[in-house]
Amino acid sequence: MSQQIGGQPIIILRQGTTRNRGEEAQHSNIMAAKAIAGAVRTTLGPRGMDKMLVSSTGDIVITNDGATILNELSVQHPGAKMMVEVARTQDDQVGDGTTTAVVIAGALMEQAEKLLEMGIHPTVISEGYRLGMEKGLEIASSLSFKVDPADRKTLIKVADTAITGKSIESVKEKLDGIIVDAVMAIAEKTDGKYSADEDDLLIRKKKGKSIDDSELIRGIILDKTRVTEGMPKKVNGAKVALIAMPLEITKTQVKAKIKITTAEQISAFSEQERAALRKLADSVISSGANVVLCQKGIADPVQFFLAKYGVYAVEDVPEKDLKYAARALNANIVNKPEDLTAKDLGIAEVVDEDDDMEITRISGCRNPKTVSILLRGTSDYLLDELERAVVDGTRVVMDAIEDGTYVAGGGAVETELLMKLRNYAETVGGRVQMAIEGYATAFEIIPRTLAENSGYNSIDKLVALKNAHAKGEKTAGLNVYTGDVIDMLGEGVLEPLRSKRQSIQSASETAIMLIRIDDMMVTQSKNPAAG
Repeated sequence: MSQQIGGQPIIILRQGTTRNRGEEAQHSNIMAAKAIAGAVRTTLGPRGMDKMLVSSTGDIVITNDGATILNELSVQHPGAKMMVEVARTQDDQVGDGTTTAVVIAGALMEQAEKLLEMGIHPTVISEGYRLGMEKGLEIASSLSFKVDPADRKTLIKVADTAITGKSIESVKEKLDGIIVDAVMAIAEKTDGKYSADEDDLLIRKKKGKSIDDSELIRGIILDKTRVTEGMPKKVNGAKVALIAMPLEITKTQVKAKIKITTAEQISAFSEQERAALRKLADSVISSGANVVLCQKGIADPVQFFLAKYGVYAVEDVPEKDLKYAARALNANIVNKPEDLTAKDLGIAEVVDEDDDMEITRISGCRNPKTVSILLRGTSDYLLDELERAVVDGTRVVMDAIEDGTYVAGGGAVETELLMKLRNYAETVGGRVQMAIEGYATAFEIIPRTLAENSGYNSIDKLVALKNAHAKGEKTAGLNVYTGDVIDMLGEGVLEPLRSKRQSIQSASETAIMLIRIDDMMVTQSKNPAAG
């Protein structure tokens, strides 16, 4: 970029900087937003399609999860990157609804394009969108219902809605139960409010068998097995010791030499070392422990003594897994075996080794603060998609438990927003009214896309939905399997309120930011080879 003063060019921006101004910048951002929304739109809903993403290294990802798709894409355009951020924020805050948020953001930009062509100023559009967002959040909250954190039946419907449409339809009912039971196990009540930490839920994937063999373990799964074959493969009524230090004689901190000149000295030294190792094993055994999880190594003589007394031991347990075990077992991690007491031990019904998966399963813990979900599948691609489905399901159940609210799905909320926001726009008047009407129209994209992805005529279904909502049927939505407009509450299609609020807010705020941009200056990175 340069300007001229008295015929002399004045360079302001560095060489290689590209600049788009005015309508060109606005059009560029609108096109980028629409392209990103279009990339994930066909994946929306239970009958949405999947995408195959192939990286530069040849790695393949098959999914219909919006956040995963956009994270795998190498997006260059700054406006498109902001759309990707919408999905990332939705995923971080809620765990589901990423595709919905991106599709709404793309529709808002499409409506903004029409308003700009009509000569409405970007600041007026932004003001209308801001008012529409505030009213939309208010409407969404008014459409919510209360859920009891102990209402397993309703929570299963919330989980079912989140994982429907993934490649796991055959075991959906079993997974719903696993997901809800897992979240209810780790949910804690503090000052009258429930909270659930996703870090307390451990998900392990093991290839083999079928996805129907997936299970919930009220405890922990370790990717480790017993240190020696002489130990029992299974321990009932387990008393588990968690030790951070090695069960072996450690090296001295300073350089030292031991001078041995006779055979008797060798024998005495070996006997002393053996006695020290025997003492380590005795410390564990005397505490009453019959299972040991050690963060470091276990010396061979210690392994022998532990095996002799029927103790199941695992060495080199990662620190993170040891902390998981402590929460699952309500046990204490001790540094030295000499410090171990019966009070430090954790209690579990069963600790056993699974040769097929090469894991140690600790199950039947009393009031575990951490639980594990073991996922099985015949391929890595299926396991990855299964994990994404379970993560989405657990997150939405956590949202429902923490907030205590849910709304009807199937496009019911978006149709109600469409109707109510248009009525609200009439009370505002002026050019802002047109912006709010455009904002309202953008929500058509959700029921329209659900219909299209299910093979139905989108106009017919949208008209039917509007008629139902005009009659006061606030929870009416589209049954994507039959094409009928029915009560989503009765159908059990439920979503957490947090998901809807976040998708409205993140999509609206991103659209408002993009609309107000009228100048894009992109500095190209300097190529070292060119110099």
